[in-house]
Amino acid sequence: MKAPVASRRDVLRVGAIGGALLIGASVAGCGLMRGDDDAVFTPNAFLRVDATGVSLLLPKTEMGQGVSTTIAMLVAEELNIAPSAIRIILPDGDADRFKPLDPATGGSTSVREVWKPLRQAGANARAALIEAAAHHWGVEAGTCVAKDGGVHHPPSGRALPYTELAPLAARRPLPENVPLKPAHAFTVIGKSQRRLDAAAKARGTATYGIDVARPGMRVATLAQAPAIGATLSGCDERAALAVRGVRQIVRGNDVLFVVADNYWAAKQGLEAAAPTWTAGTHAALDQVAIEGALAAACAQDGADAGTRGGDPGPALAHAARVVRADYTQSFLAHAAMEPLSCVIHVENGHATLWTGTQVPAAARQQAADALKFPLANVTVHTYLLGGGFGRRLETDMIARAAELGRQIDAPVKLIWSREEDVQHDMYRPAYHDRLEAALDASGRPVVWRHRIAGSSIMARLLADKFKGVDDDAIDGTVAPLYPVAQRRVTFRQVESGLSTGWWRGVGGLRTTFAVESFIDELAHAAGQDPVAYRRALIADARALGVLDLAAAKAGWGTPVAAGSGRGIAVLHLWDTYIAAVAEVTAVAGDDPRVTRVVAAVDCGQAINPAGIRAQVESGVLFAMAATLWGRITVAGGRVEQSNFHDYRVVRMDDAPVIETHIVSSDLSPGGLGEPPAAVIGPAIANALFAATGERRRNLPLLGSSA
Repeated sequence: MKAPVASRRDVLRVGAIGGALLIGASVAGCGLMRGDDDAVFTPNAFLRVDATGVSLLLPKTEMGQGVSTTIAMLVAEELNIAPSAIRIILPDGDADRFKPLDPATGGSTSVREVWKPLRQAGANARAALIEAAAHHWGVEAGTCVAKDGGVHHPPSGRALPYTELAPLAARRPLPENVPLKPAHAFTVIGKSQRRLDAAAKARGTATYGIDVARPGMRVATLAQAPAIGATLSGCDERAALAVRGVRQIVRGNDVLFVVADNYWAAKQGLEAAAPTWTAGTHAALDQVAIEGALAAACAQDGADAGTRGGDPGPALAHAARVVRADYTQSFLAHAAMEPLSCVIHVENGHATLWTGTQVPAAARQQAADALKFPLANVTVHTYLLGGGFGRRLETDMIARAAELGRQIDAPVKLIWSREEDVQHDMYRPAYHDRLEAALDASGRPVVWRHRIAGSSIMARLLADKFKGVDDDAIDGTVAPLYPVAQRRVTFRQVESGLSTGWWRGVGGLRTTFAVESFIDELAHAAGQDPVAYRRALIADARALGVLDLAAAKAGWGTPVAAGSGRGIAVLHLWDTYIAAVAEVTAVAGDDPRVTRVVAAVDCGQAINPAGIRAQVESGVLFAMAATLWGRITVAGGRVEQSNFHDYRVVRMDDAPVIETHIVSSDLSPGGLGEPPAAVIGPAIANALFAATGERRRNLPLLGSSA
């Protein structure tokens, strides 16, 4: 039952005919989920069995995190087949298809959401296929077993593959709530599985949103107002149209589109157009003003996010020993490897879009709203994403495509340049945290105050329903791992005019940096070892487990080379526990280098250990870049950075040795897209202090030079 490999042409043909992308699959029988073919068994929204094999309609977006492989493993476990035998289909952006599951992908929620529903889908399908075989043979279903892609009747030696049983199962009632396999019976879950999409990506046959081609398609690029609140004041249309291949110039209030036969012509045409802009409503905005406003906001309490034991102010004012520290974190861009893009075709009151998005249903709604079309008149075909990190949780690129598409009489692919992508991102907010703690005679914190100031993503999303506290911005602060008798956390919303949005581990990532850096400072103020100090405060057994495992595997307490140091951080967020030890070497005349990272992970049931290690490694490298160099700054109302030359990411020679140790567990799985990214920043900062004796509280630690 090994699925054949699709060619690029096959993949595109499926997108054209059935509105779905198949990864590593042929296009035979692409009447997906229609339920009108007696030869096709569609037991639920996720699965399809026909003469070509088993197909999985992926309820989440594959953006490089490996979720397609993980979900296939859940289904394969219950169907008793190899994950490689399952064809993966990326369905259209239909919000009703998978209800009550949310098709959005973000917040480290995917595995947590599908853990039971997808296994149940597989179990029900398995039972249906067994009953179909038993009925066909005239035997008891209990005497049949499902294995190796078919149903077997051991007493008689008979067997039928699922492909032949599909028509029989399609005509019978579907069993419901079939008991799921217990953990001790797993044969797929818990075993390392090679990524099912790896071969197609390595060979260049996988199709991303930016790869889509349509008959008669034109290609466009855009320039958006470079300064916040600016508008388009003019351009040289004649010069742009003189560029070979340029077909059309489209003006908007704050944008200029150039439509051409190909991207190069569009880019050259945009350069020739030389758009000019008004000064904008925030022409005087600069980084100093932004940072000053955040610092000023932390001078007093904001909206109360959680108070325990009353106002800590008087206790702090009269405490014999108080530790105070301010931590700042910069705006960050997502800088995914695949810049934003969307293909759109508007004709006869209907719109069809082809794109990579983390929110296919929201993208569809955005297009309908922008075009003023009924939702039923909009179709969104989803594709692989070359990175998301939260950027494609937004739909501004869909709105821009709709703005252009309504004025073009053919399919048009809108591509953002890297510079547009960096300078018109929905940035991770900049934050300022002020922490204060009163210590008792043993050095333990007994009073704790945490003031947070920053842009509120939730305020933008909730509008008038926002009540003053951004739940994301305070994530991990109200009920942290370190219990304190008297505690208050407050949040103050401070907006700068810069658009902000989700970023890999937004709230939990930034609060972990502040809290774990501060706990480290408290340990040193108390004259205690950072691991021992944490161990004495933490009561959660799973948190202690990863703390001790990471420390032991990293050799905590053993000597390090001169100029080197180890730092540790631990968190419990997204239903996952993780601790990381970073080793940093500081060489005179050169930037400090992160040489080794040891992570211990307790994410509940480890579905794919190989996938967990990959998530840890990617999270470490992604957040390492932000910790050391990542910074978006503003001058004259404009973002100053534009590409990887001044917005640095980790390069091959920057990468440390990364070790991942997974705690065995049969508890429900937690999320893993964000925890590794959240824990690495404070681990590095704490290691840098251990190596140099210098406490750096402002991110990035090393500045933003490339």
